[in-house]
Amino acid sequence: MSEQYIVSARKYRPQTFDTVVGQEHITTTLKNAIRNQHLAHAYLFCGPRGVGKTTCARILAKTINCETPTADMEACGSCPTCKSFSDSTSFNIFELDAASNNSVDDIRELVNQVRFAPQQGKYKIYIIDEVHMLSAAAFNAFLKTLEEPPPYAIFILATTEKHKILPTILSRCQIFDFKRITTIDIVDHLRKIAVNEGMAAQDAALHVLAQKSEGCMRDALSMLDRIAGFTEGLLTYNATMEHLNMLDADFYFNLTDHLLSQDVSGSLLLLNDVLEKGFEGNVIIEGMEEHMRNLLLCKDGRMAKLLDVPDDHKPVYFEKANQTPSSFIISALALLNECELNYKNSSNKRLHVEMCMIRLCYLLQATRTAGTALPPEQKKKPDVTVASSQQPVAALHASPVIEVPVKAVVPAEHPVAISSPPSPAPASAIHSHPLRRINKGIMANLDELVNAEVDATAGGKKRVTNELLQQLYEQYKEQLRDERKSVYHSQFIRIPMEMISEEEIRFVIPDEIAESFVLEQRNYLSEYFKQHTGSIIRITTEIKKDENAAHKQEIVLSKQEIYDVMAAKNPQLAVLRNALNLHIDF
Repeated sequence: MSEQYIVSARKYRPQTFDTVVGQEHITTTLKNAIRNQHLAHAYLFCGPRGVGKTTCARILAKTINCETPTADMEACGSCPTCKSFSDSTSFNIFELDAASNNSVDDIRELVNQVRFAPQQGKYKIYIIDEVHMLSAAAFNAFLKTLEEPPPYAIFILATTEKHKILPTILSRCQIFDFKRITTIDIVDHLRKIAVNEGMAAQDAALHVLAQKSEGCMRDALSMLDRIAGFTEGLLTYNATMEHLNMLDADFYFNLTDHLLSQDVSGSLLLLNDVLEKGFEGNVIIEGMEEHMRNLLLCKDGRMAKLLDVPDDHKPVYFEKANQTPSSFIISALALLNECELNYKNSSNKRLHVEMCMIRLCYLLQATRTAGTALPPEQKKKPDVTVASSQQPVAALHASPVIEVPVKAVVPAEHPVAISSPPSPAPASAIHSHPLRRINKGIMANLDELVNAEVDATAGGKKRVTNELLQQLYEQYKEQLRDERKSVYHSQFIRIPMEMISEEEIRFVIPDEIAESFVLEQRNYLSEYFKQHTGSIIRITTEIKKDENAAHKQEIVLSKQEIYDVMAAKNPQLAVLRNALNLHIDF
C-alpha cells in the first residue's frame, strides 16, 4: 500500500524555532526567554492568517518541557516529552479551538483541569486558538485564572482579530505581533520545498505564488501543491499564470504600447481578447494600476527596491519606464483609480472599462498639449525600438512605442539602446485631421487639448475668444451633468456668461441662490479655463433680476376685491347682484 499523501502545509510545518520563516523577531525573543527562565504565564500571538502563530505556540510548548534542550534553546526531539508531543500523546499540552468551544461551560472545564499539576515535565501548556471567538461571559469566567494561574500553568492565546479581545484580557498577556511574510522569504522557502519534492520550478512562477499568497505561507504552499498537480511537477511562469487565472506581464506591456501609440482600435481589441477569456474588468484595471506603479518606481533608481516583480522582468520594466513620460504615468494612475472606484456603480461595466482605455489612449497627447507646445519638427514622432540582451517576457516589443523626452534612471547592468527607423509612427496621423468626438462628457478635456489651435507666438497659450470661452462653458456644464452633479447643472443652464475681456468673464445671475452656486464653483471654473486656454481668467458675477417678472407675479386677492374688479369691468354685474339680492360668500 502506498504511503498516505500529506499536503505541504502539514508536511513542512516547522518543528523548531530556526525553521519558522519570516518571524525572527519573535522566535529570538522566545528563545531568550527560555534561556533566561523569564517565561510569562500568558502569551497572546496575533497577526494575519498563515504566518505561524499556532506553529510557534506548539514549538514553544514543546521546547519549555524538553528535558535536554540544545545550546540554542531548541527542543531535542528525542527525550520522552518531545516524543510524546510528536506522537500527540502528551498530557501536558492541551489545544482548544475557541471557535467551537466558546461557552462558559467550556472555560469552566478548562479551569478545573488547571488545578492538577503536570504528571511529566515542568509545565502544563494550554493553547487556545481563535481566542477572539470566546463569548463575553466566557472571557469573564477565564479572567481570574488567566491573571493568577498556578506556577506550572502557561496559556498561549492565538488570534487573527486582536481588536475583538477584551482589554482586560490583553492587559494580562504578553503580546507578540506576527507580521506578513515577505515575498523573498516565501520564494526561498518554496524553492527549498520544490527541490525536496523533485519539482522543476521557475523563480518567476514561485514569485507569482508568493505575491498571490499576500504574505500567507499556508496559502502559498496550498497553491504550490495545486499547480504541481496540474503541471505534473513542472512549474513554469505561463502555466502558473494560467492556472491561477491571472494576466501575465505580456498583456500589460502590450496594452501600454497601444496606449502610447494612441491606438484605440488595438487597445479595445486587446481588451476584448482578455474579456472573452473570462477576466473581469476590475481585475484588468487593478492589474494595470500595479503595472503603472511599477513603471513609476523604475523612474528613480532609489525606488527600484520597491519593485516587487520577478527578477527576469526587471530589465524590461526599466526599458519601458525609459520610454514612458512621468506625466503620462501619473495621469494614467488617476484615471485608473477613478475607473476602479466607479466600477461597482456602473450599469454597463464593459463600456466603463472601454471608455477608460479610450481616455488613456489620448492621454499622452493631452499631457503634452497641456504643457508646452511641441516644436513643428517634433509633431511627427518616429517609432522607437528597444534592443536588450534580456527578453524574459514573450512578445513585449511587438508593438511600436512613442519616443518621449523623459529619461529614467536605468541600472548600468541593463543598457538601453534606442534607434529610430525612418517610417513614421501611426500617432503622427493625429495632427492631419480632427479627432471625432466620442463622448462629450468624458472626452471633453482631452478633445479640446488635442483639437484646439495653439497660438505659438503666445508661448503655448490659446487665443482667448468669446466663441472659445462659450464652448468651454458648455463643456463644463456637460461635465457637471456627466458627473451627476444635477443641482449645479440645473443652475448653470439658466446662467449666461459674457466675455468682458481676455482676462475677465462675467456670469449674469438672476438671483442670490444662483450666485451661491457660482461662487462655490468659481475656483473649479477658473482652473478649468486656465487648463484649456493657458491663461488666468478672472471670474466676476452680476445679479440682474427680471423686473417684468416681478410685476407679473401673482397677487392674492380677497373675494370682495375680486368682485370689485369684475364689477368695474362690467357694471351690469352689480345690477344683477342687486336684482337677485346676492351676497358675497366670504
